Amino acid sequence: MQWMSAMRTDKRVLLIGVSFLLGLGLLWNDGVRHVASAQDTSGEDTSWVEEISKVFVPSEQCKQCHDRHYEEWKGMREQTPDLKTFGRVDGALLHGTALKSHVFKTVLGLWLQTNPTQEERTRCLSCHAPSVTVFPQHADRIIEQVMVGGKAVTVEGISCSSCHLIHDIQEHEHAYPTFKINPGDSFFGPYKKPEENLVHSSEQASIYKEAKYCAACHFSKVKDVTRADLPGEILKGTICQDCHMERSTGSSTSKRGSLTRPIGRHWFQGIVIPGIMLSNRNLQAEWFPRVDIEADKKNGSVQGTVLVRNGSLPHMFPGGDPVLKQFFVKVTVKDEKGNILAEKQERYGRTFDELLRGPIPQPLVNGGITRRVPFALEVPTGLKSVLLEASLSYALIPEPSSALKDRYLQSLANDKERQAAEKVITDYSSTRLLTFRTMTL
Repeated sequence: MQWMSAMRTDKRVLLIGVSFLLGLGLLWNDGVRHVASAQDTSGEDTSWVEEISKVFVPSEQCKQCHDRHYEEWKGMREQTPDLKTFGRVDGALLHGTALKSHVFKTVLGLWLQTNPTQEERTRCLSCHAPSVTVFPQHADRIIEQVMVGGKAVTVEGISCSSCHLIHDIQEHEHAYPTFKINPGDSFFGPYKKPEENLVHSSEQASIYKEAKYCAACHFSKVKDVTRADLPGEILKGTICQDCHMERSTGSSTSKRGSLTRPIGRHWFQGIVIPGIMLSNRNLQAEWFPRVDIEADKKNGSVQGTVLVRNGSLPHMFPGGDPVLKQFFVKVTVKDEKGNILAEKQERYGRTFDELLRGPIPQPLVNGGITRRVPFALEVPTGLKSVLLEASLSYALIPEPSSALKDRYLQSLANDKERQAAEKVITDYSSTRLLTFRTMTL
């Protein structure tokens, strides 16, 4: 209030204030795509970061008008402590930390030890740092920043502009869709009549209301992108955004008097651990994956099929990563005393050496369909009955070989980094039980 009073009584201060605001406007209009000088304080050349930022506006600048969505994306607003209760929380607030995540650094570091080609490295980054689709020549520089980690990562990954410069999807006949980025002055969104402003032009793009928008990166998660004939509720109008961008009513901008519309939250909440699923009976009954058994015992063997089913959820639970996920179907035969007579396990997923080499495999099972896994196990003859167990487990990343793990750990700068990396590897490659079924024969 004292500042306002001074402004009213002193015209010189008013002129200074107006000049300052005009200066800000000139800086915004002329420097909206400008980050800093071409060199940082250490003397390192950062002109390539500036080059990227002239097209992909730093999210900090978007915050001036879109503070609510910025804080959600950044993880500053209404965080989700319920997810933290169960430990790993990479399913929450993922997009804002997609490039700086210590998990991404560890996984990328392991994969780099398999000597990926330049094209493979760029393709890997295209979802974590969409700017490489426009600036592929800077892919290795981005990787170098990620591998140093922390404040060294000065280029943004999944930013406001990298999502809102997407204007269309490129269809592929036998593969997942990929996004098209329009590196111009317009930003795209779902509104038919976007509000006018003096900062940037806005346009509507229909893909913001389609599952294909998300499937460009989460391509194994949506079953109706390439197969419209598959049954399931997802084909009747529900899209990814309906669940993962919680709906509310308000304004997308902080401008006074702006339009009130249905808007989606930008924290992209997800779930990686089954404990939270169990707290919601609807999720447990309708969406949770389950297994059934069809089997017979004869002539000293147990033969049959494990049926892996996923409910009306449009993707395999849990998590949104389409490349790293591992699933395990295990069958165990026990005698009446609980002693293991025989067991077999099938793994579904790629190793680090196989990632992004060759076609992306189909997931173990998509929503609304059933995967049949045959098995045959030998057991002693003469047993009156046996107990048959079938279980479905998962891991979020492949377990690296000892040689691969050692090479990566030796590439790190110090013991502190090595300890942190080992913790990530152990935690994320460990298997977690999803569900199981038993049968007595």
